[in-house]
Amino acid sequence: MKIFTPLMFASILLLSACASSPQEKMDGQANMAAPSTFPEHQYRCESGETMRVNYPSTDSARVQYQGREYTMKIAVSASGARYLGSELEWWTKGTGPGSEGSLLRHLADSTSGNIIELCTGI
Repeated sequence: MKIFTPLMFASILLLSACASSPQEKMDGQANMAAPSTFPEHQYRCESGETMRVNYPSTDSARVQYQGREYTMKIAVSASGARYLGSELEWWTKGTGPGSEGSLLRHLADSTSGNIIELCTGI
């Protein structure tokens, strides 16, 4: 029968503390280092309004327009990227400065309505 001495017990505790899995350590570091916001894209619109848009994933966009934020989901488009939400459509073509963006009404029959803003990436 083995008898554990205080020194042996302390050694076992120390070794078990050092043996945490690499995944646990990576997750802890990733959570601490994760950014709280996503890269922001800005667009200057013909009306003089500036729109700010974040793309938290490949299938979503957060559009900030006139002091409100709209969360949108990607939709089918013939060209460019099109996002729908809150009875609005955000449609972009290209990326970076000079890219085009249009904010439109999205109608109940799933068609595009009137143009609200025509914008250019800045």
